[in-house]
Amino acid sequence: MNDIIWKLLRQHISKGQLIGFAIANLIGLTIVLLAVQFYRDVRPVFNDEESFIRKDYLIITRAVTGAGAMMGNNGEFSDADINDLEGQPWCRQVGKFLNSDFAIDARLGVGSGHAMRSQFFFEAIPDEFIDIDPDEWGFSPSKPEVPVIISRDYLSLYNFGFAATQGMPKISEGQAEMIPLEFTLSGNGHRDNMPGRIVGFSNRLNTVIVPEEFMEWANQHYGTGIPQQPQRLIVEVSSPGDVKIEQYMDEHHYEVAGDKMSSSKANYFLTVVSGIVIAVGIIISLLSFFVLMLSIYLLLQKNTQKIQDLLLLGYSPAQVSKHYIMLVVVLNAAVLVLAIVLMLISRMAYMDMIRAFGVGGSGIGVAILVGLLIMGAITAGNIHAIRQKIASLWLHEK
Repeated sequence: MNDIIWKLLRQHISKGQLIGFAIANLIGLTIVLLAVQFYRDVRPVFNDEESFIRKDYLIITRAVTGAGAMMGNNGEFSDADINDLEGQPWCRQVGKFLNSDFAIDARLGVGSGHAMRSQFFFEAIPDEFIDIDPDEWGFSPSKPEVPVIISRDYLSLYNFGFAATQGMPKISEGQAEMIPLEFTLSGNGHRDNMPGRIVGFSNRLNTVIVPEEFMEWANQHYGTGIPQQPQRLIVEVSSPGDVKIEQYMDEHHYEVAGDKMSSSKANYFLTVVSGIVIAVGIIISLLSFFVLMLSIYLLLQKNTQKIQDLLLLGYSPAQVSKHYIMLVVVLNAAVLVLAIVLMLISRMAYMDMIRAFGVGGSGIGVAILVGLLIMGAITAGNIHAIRQKIASLWLHEK
């Protein structure tokens, strides 16, 4: 009986209209899936991942000029400067770099009978800017040990500068974390030796970072006790590549450490372009949705008399509408499968270029989920419209 009903209702189906819908929806959905997947695959190229340092931040200093240096301007940030920064719409929070106010000598044991000694310095930033195991980070005067995060450049300078010329062994990051480290802290009438431990390396922070609680205790114990204004700030931002941030930095003569602004602008540009491409794909998909709805309405209009006759014969609106619903579901499912296949084929074409940057790409689960959500929404809209149209014919007959 269902086959008879379907043969009766399908007589006015326009294959050209359905094919036009399928092609338009396929193009739109493929654009969306490819844009989402490309964004996820390429974004790691612009992100310097470090597990213990927050990513969405900038380190800023005042620009040093010859006139300023001669006049004794040491580039400190005032409370008004910090308050102004915190009031910017793109700023989430501001952290101050706290400098050591005492003398530090460091001894790094390297190999049997070898040691490297040097005068040293410490800086600290608020703990909320550091994402590291709490067991690895922190300080207690009752059990003094200083965990440090150092710049990866320092290790490179040792391996390819100092070690190469002094006949000392080169060391890896893993070995460096196991090498004995001792600090001699002196000042304010005190002089103490304290063990240290390297807990991480940073590409972004060209300094030696220690826990803020240690720095506050040490400055009080060994330092002058005079409050210091910060000369560097770490700023957590909502979108590091926002052009408004660069404009603000230029207007206030602030400098951003490293190439963070350049990579962030590239990342921001990638986000904007991907958003535009996704929007274009969604618009095409929406237009294809209306093309299908127009086809369905025309089909229902041509079959109005047949549908009304079937309803008068005792068939329910659900029995009549399910054939059109099955048509829509099968068509949309086919479009989704083909879009995923085309996305995977296109992805294979660009992945070799992505791998050249040392990035392996991301999984395709998110892109597939986006496709399912879009097609699910389109299919649900189609089904609702079909049921509403047939229900209106049924009510008209009653």
